[in-house]
Amino acid sequence: MPPEESPTTTTTPPPRTEERERVARHTEPPAGSAGLPAARWVVVLMSAGIVLAALNLRPAVTSLGPLLEDVRDGLGMNGALAGLLTSVPSFCFAVFGVLAPRLSKRFGASSVVLAGMLAITAGLIIRPYVGNTALFLVATALTLAGIAVSNVLMPVIVKRWFPERVGSMTGLYSMALAAGTSLAAAVTVPVTHAVGGWQNGLAVWAVLGALALVPWALLIRHGNEHEKRQEQAAAALAATRPTGPDPLAGLRVSRSRTAWALAVFFGLQATAAYITMGWMPQIFRDAGVSAGTSGLLLAVTMALGIPLAFVIPRVSLRLPQQGPVVVVLGVCGLLGYAGLWAAPAGGAWAWAVLLGISNCAFPLALTMVGLRARSGPGVVKLSAFAQSTGYLISIPGPLLVGVLNERSGGWDLPIGFMICLMIPQIVVGVLAGRKRTIEDEHLARSAA
Repeated sequence: MPPEESPTTTTTPPPRTEERERVARHTEPPAGSAGLPAARWVVVLMSAGIVLAALNLRPAVTSLGPLLEDVRDGLGMNGALAGLLTSVPSFCFAVFGVLAPRLSKRFGASSVVLAGMLAITAGLIIRPYVGNTALFLVATALTLAGIAVSNVLMPVIVKRWFPERVGSMTGLYSMALAAGTSLAAAVTVPVTHAVGGWQNGLAVWAVLGALALVPWALLIRHGNEHEKRQEQAAAALAATRPTGPDPLAGLRVSRSRTAWALAVFFGLQATAAYITMGWMPQIFRDAGVSAGTSGLLLAVTMALGIPLAFVIPRVSLRLPQQGPVVVVLGVCGLLGYAGLWAAPAGGAWAWAVLLGISNCAFPLALTMVGLRARSGPGVVKLSAFAQSTGYLISIPGPLLVGVLNERSGGWDLPIGFMICLMIPQIVVGVLAGRKRTIEDEHLARSAA
């Protein structure tokens, strides 16, 4: 948080009416020009591509949690290295997520997502069979690089292709993401038993990546042509606007209080999510729950995101502020972690449900990205900033949980750490949920 922009400030002076009108002329197309039509079959194929891409954005992570003990034994990892492994997703999402807007501008969003699906598939095939920890981490990083660029570009693709259905398509995308997450958690252990060995149990998820390659390969030409037509239409529209200085010139997302609040919220919810995905099955196993049941418990946690990921964005869009949703999800997280600390095995299913509800802060964060920016370029900048900065913030959490577990010999201290993180998540989430945009904040700073 920049020192000159204290998070305790609760209001931003609204820009004057004439300033808002100037922004509208520069950022809002006239009625009926929200998007350019594409062939119906191309739109259907894009919908399928979005769903299949979303299905691939978490199995690389959640398939590892139920088998973490087997992977540690097979590769000779200690607790710190296992913690590093659970932190790799956040690191890769931060580093490679920053590159996504530049790659999209250079090659087209459809091309970048296709490359991302290819990286996911290749990494999932390679990593189980490399035979040592260092190469396992490198192959995991390849997979996560593909996930990272797709993570950032999905909201952008949804906004470009479905400008009138952003809420419903974001919900569909989030549901597919949650479905892939829960499916990998639920069936990895039984699949491992069926195919023999944890290596095959991890590699089988490359099949899902290969399926996603099909629609994106077919879309590569049409998707890039559609994007070019949109850019040409935007340029033509810009030529018809009144001349004069662009009121959004010099817009810097990093100077926005709202952008920082959203980035920190994204980072803390990502910390909780990756601690849950990476360590919750091990917590249950150490409490005496079987590996198969531990995987099912994680699957329940992730599966709750399927219906809620569709409901939460739609509810959030109807609210003037998203703070109440943030508070409800945060309280569920506090109760879930408290139960996990007090009676991990005795109330396992209840804690899994509560943590599943809490983890739906992710689709809420994605929804707020679209709500906190009014212009297309603003959404791209805010999405890249919030996700990349947020994932950087989340890197130490899973690693620290592994270190705390190894040093303390139990889970009381790590779970206490998780409880402590939930409080600031609620606070910054409420700040990020206030009704304002980064463009309005930029104009207010310029006017001041």
